[in-house]
Amino acid sequence: MSGPFAGIAGLDTYALVDGGCRVEVIPSRGALVTRMTVDGDEVLYLDEATVADPAKNVRGGIPVLFPNAGPLPGDTYPADRELYTLPQHGFARRMPWKVRQSEDSLLVVGLSSNVETRRHFPWKFDAQLTFSLVGTRLTLGFDVQNQDHRPMPLHLGFHPYFRVPEEMKLQTRVETDATHAWDNRLKREVPFTGFDFTEDEVDLHLRNHSGPGTRLERGPGSRPVRLSWSPEFRLLVVWTFKGKDFICVEPWTAAAGALATGQGLLHVPPGERTSLAFDIEA
Repeated sequence: MSGPFAGIAGLDTYALVDGGCRVEVIPSRGALVTRMTVDGDEVLYLDEATVADPAKNVRGGIPVLFPNAGPLPGDTYPADRELYTLPQHGFARRMPWKVRQSEDSLLVVGLSSNVETRRHFPWKFDAQLTFSLVGTRLTLGFDVQNQDHRPMPLHLGFHPYFRVPEEMKLQTRVETDATHAWDNRLKREVPFTGFDFTEDEVDLHLRNHSGPGTRLERGPGSRPVRLSWSPEFRLLVVWTFKGKDFICVEPWTAAAGALATGQGLLHVPPGERTSLAFDIEA
């Protein structure tokens, strides 16, 4: 096994390296990918101060959103004839994951249900994240086993912050064939005719993006990023706001609130596993 080094705030950090590509992951901080560089080009944005402060949600890198992506309506959802609360984007991004395997270009970490998780999500589960690097392609494989006696709902998302300098946003492109979206600022459905990344904030949830992937053009001087994902990811969220050097391009399996509404919600049968993947290539 390859061992960790002391990274941000002295946190154990694991590096995956293949040629000129390097990826760094902090298992104890929600299994967060904090860095991806390709021949010196920083692909991801990271606010290191939010990593160093355990009381804060990290802004940057690639948070994993589980067991819910986005907020819940009224902050609750029904299960077992009771109402449960969950924070926005779930608890996995704030919990420590245990290292199960580490090699030069592979890292496997796990998160199992416990007393604390069952207060918010009353299912027994074992989740595993596998980070693998081949050339300049990073694959994040999410695998979850339902260890309970009833079907387990699954609402998963990834929240990558891609580094896009503010002055480059006018020239940034995200490929999509979507024609309508949920505008999370206005809280209503809107026709979609394209992105304007120079607005004060963009928070669009594309309802009918049809392909299992997209391409992010980050402007002159930065490598384009090709994204692909399992077909179970049916919603594409794009978010940024003025004054910050990032654009988030996020695949989600369902719209926000799916645990409460049931709309588009996946389920894992008792005793079975479900595996999903997200690829980033720069």
